[in-house]
Parts: sequence; structure tokens; C-alpha cells
Amino acid sequence: MKLRDVMRFLGASAAAVVLLLLLVFRVTSCSPAHPPGAGPLGAPTETASGAPTPAGPVSPDCRSPGWTAAAQTNSGSQRTLAWAPFGRQETGWEIYVPMVQTEIRTTCPADSEGFAAALAAWQATQNLAKDGVLTEPLFVALKNAVQTRREFVRFTSLGTCPDTPDLITAARVDEGYSGKQVWMRPKALEAYRRMVAAARAEVPEIAADPRNLTIFSGYRSPSADAARCAAEGNCDGIVRAKCSAHRTGLAADMYVGQAPGYGPDSTADPNRLFMSRTPTYRWLLANAERFGFRNYPFEPWHWEWTGEAP
Repeated sequence: MKLRDVMRFLGASAAAVVLLLLLVFRVTSCSPAHPPGAGPLGAPTETASGAPTPAGPVSPDCRSPGWTAAAQTNSGSQRTLAWAPFGRQETGWEIYVPMVQTEIRTTCPADSEGFAAALAAWQATQNLAKDGVLTEPLFVALKNAVQTRREFVRFTSLGTCPDTPDLITAARVDEGYSGKQVWMRPKALEAYRRMVAAARAEVPEIAADPRNLTIFSGYRSPSADAARCAAEGNCDGIVRAKCSAHRTGLAADMYVGQAPGYGPDSTADPNRLFMSRTPTYRWLLANAERFGFRNYPFEPWHWEWTGEAP
């Protein structure tokens, strides 16, 4: 073969190689990343525990492929789970559904696939097993996340009880439940007033009942709490705490509704379940933090202002 023919052959071969490399690069660069062993694109993948992980946004009807089994489990336990997350025996977690929905950032019903997927996404942020099933240990983790945002809880975690504030101020008579005179710290009371005004402006159902968000317990002195403990015979349990957040002047027990036959501060489960479904309580869950207030999850009516440390 002549030298000229050899050069032509080599040139053609080089061009072919370059063209092949360009084609390969184009195919690989345009293909979506899909790790070995992963499921079909867009479908939930499996974790080491066998539970699917969330696959993108939940549909408007709260469907989320891969979470049917978890949704069914949640549906059953919602009314049957035997547990004591606050130290008192309870059955089911229906009362706490709105609080959990708020914490995991979903509006999907507790028995839906979307709720399970959102719960699993929250579990992932806490390095917990992502199974989308609400159990007592998981609820305690959720509860603790909420509780540690309360200034009072952070303060008492040091083993001390906050002192009585030097300055408290009287609320207006119409701000007290049934005209009761209540007191709070000035800044907390100002924040409370802004919050109530917003709630009444935004939700007609709240504005329609003048009792909504009125305060039936604000500042309470240590001596008053001691007398209440003695009268009720329980100072260390869930009925009456020996060191109450109300002695800080930052806590307010507000009217959020009451079931027939119960008082606005009754801790009976039917009453708390009723409260958890009222527009007033649900508005507070969604909006109270805008004004610096956070909830004690066992009591739908108990909110504390966190803008000023105890």
C-alpha cells in the first residue's frame, strides 16, 4: 500500500472514532441519572429497612404511590392505639392529628398515603426509620420537637423554676373569659392583642363567637398555684404542675371551644378532641407562631409567648 493510501485510511479511521465519541457523550449527557438498583424513574425507591422513600410531591388528592400499607396502619391506630404520651393512658391519636399535620407540613388526612409520605419525610430529617407510620416513640419525637421551642421548657430543663416577673399588666375586661380579670407581661399582652385581631379578621367563624381567644388564665402567682395544687390534690402530675408556666406572665389559656357538657379547660379526651377540630385551634396551630406564641400539645387552649425569656 502506498504511503498516500495509508494516510487516507488513518484519517478516515480517526474521524470515525471522533464521531463515535461524540455520539456516546451526547447519549450519556442527556440521560437522567439513575443509580444501579434503583426502581423505575419516578417510583419510590426502597430503603435498607424495606420502606419506600418519598418520591416527589404528593398529588392534590393526597395519593402517593408506595405508601398504601403505612396509610392503612395509620388509619387503624388513629382510633385504637393504646399509649400514654403525656403520662396518662389514652386510646388513639386523633386528638393530635392537627398538631402532627402542622409539624410535618401536610394537610393530607391522617389515613392517607400523602400523610404517610409526609411523615416519612419528617422522619428523614430526624435520621429515623422512614416508614411513614405513627407510633408512640415517633410521636414522642414530634412532641419533643414542639416542646423544646417553649421558653418555659428550656428554662425548667436546667432544674429551676422561673421567678415571678417584676412587671405584669391587667388585660381589658373584655379580653378575659366571661369578664374575668387576667394579667400578663406587657409585651406578651401586646402580642396577644395583635394575634386576636388577626384571627378575627381572617376567620369569620372565630369573630362570630366573642368568647373565642378570650383568656381564662394568665399570670398566676406561686402562692395561687400552691393553693390550686392543694385543692386538687395533685401537684406533680398532669392535672396541676408544681412549677407552672403561668407564673412567668407569658402563658395564656385561651378559649378555643368546648364540647357539650365540658368546661373550656377540661382535659377529658372527648373535650380535647372537640377542641382539636375547631377553627380557632386550627388557626392558632397555623398562625400563632407569627406572633411569638407556641402551644403545649396536651392542652389545645394553652399558649405561651416566646418573645421574652422567663
